Amino acid sequence: MSIDKVTLQEIPVIKDRITYVYLEHCKINRQDGSITVLDIRGTVHIPAAVLSVVMLGPGSNITHRAVQLLGEAGVSILWVGEEGVRFYAYGSPLTHSSKLLIRQAALVSNVHKRAAVVKAMYKMRFTHLDDRNYTIQELRGKEGARMRSLYRKLSKEFNVPWDGRNYDVDNFSDGSPVNQALSAGNACLYGLCHSVILSMGCSPGLGFVHNSHERSFVYDMADLYKSQYVIPYAFQLAAQAVEDIGSEMRKLLRDKFRENKLIVQIVDDIQFLLNVSNDNLVQANLLTLWDNKQSNVPSGVLYTNENNVGGKGQE
Repeated sequence: MSIDKVTLQEIPVIKDRITYVYLEHCKINRQDGSITVLDIRGTVHIPAAVLSVVMLGPGSNITHRAVQLLGEAGVSILWVGEEGVRFYAYGSPLTHSSKLLIRQAALVSNVHKRAAVVKAMYKMRFTHLDDRNYTIQELRGKEGARMRSLYRKLSKEFNVPWDGRNYDVDNFSDGSPVNQALSAGNACLYGLCHSVILSMGCSPGLGFVHNSHERSFVYDMADLYKSQYVIPYAFQLAAQAVEDIGSEMRKLLRDKFRENKLIVQIVDDIQFLLNVSNDNLVQANLLTLWDNKQSNVPSGVLYTNENNVGGKGQE
């Protein structure tokens, strides 16, 4: 049976999608426009067009037809380790325009413009900051002090001991409950930021604060929201002594991300930081040729002379 490709008109804007789903020890297939998830509890159907990212944990098996559907619907697929704390690979979603990628690359490649973005990222963390022109080093110091203060405050508020961020990516259960919750929560936040970045056509590797890593921009964006979501809820769950703190953390953050429309916030923040207009994120295919005098010229044209005169043709 042939499978009809999902049209652009059927794909919701990324802002309207569910943040993510985490799946493990299950079989994932496709039925019409939904993925089916089969485990020991039974089968559930999830419409692909409402998803932003699917995180595949240990014991998950996905069929070719399901991957095809998710890819056509612009859904990111992340292969992760136990509790989501290891990142192995991803399948990228639909991206039709390189406008934001070109803008991102231009800002990263210019020292002064990159510094301006870095400062803007740091200043987004502070609600009250005077107009002095702080250096990057000063802002980095302020951010460090803010985070140390936040950990101490939450430790006292929830009566949860805090000895620092200590964890082993190869042994999730070896960490303290609060560190387990932080690891699971960070993985969810990274997955969501990664998905939005890809969906907008940006590069996960072109970071501003972070550097030299394939997910540098993911870490840049995630750091803007950790103190609002991951850290306080990690201490909250650690204080409740829940049995499976990794699973409970994922469920809680999934609901909070959706409730507070974090996807919308990430989209708006990326556009603010890159200083671009609020264009429609799902665009028709547009392919042009670069021209050093005319910016861009149409593709699919046989240019026959130095005045760029030509006719339509097949290359």
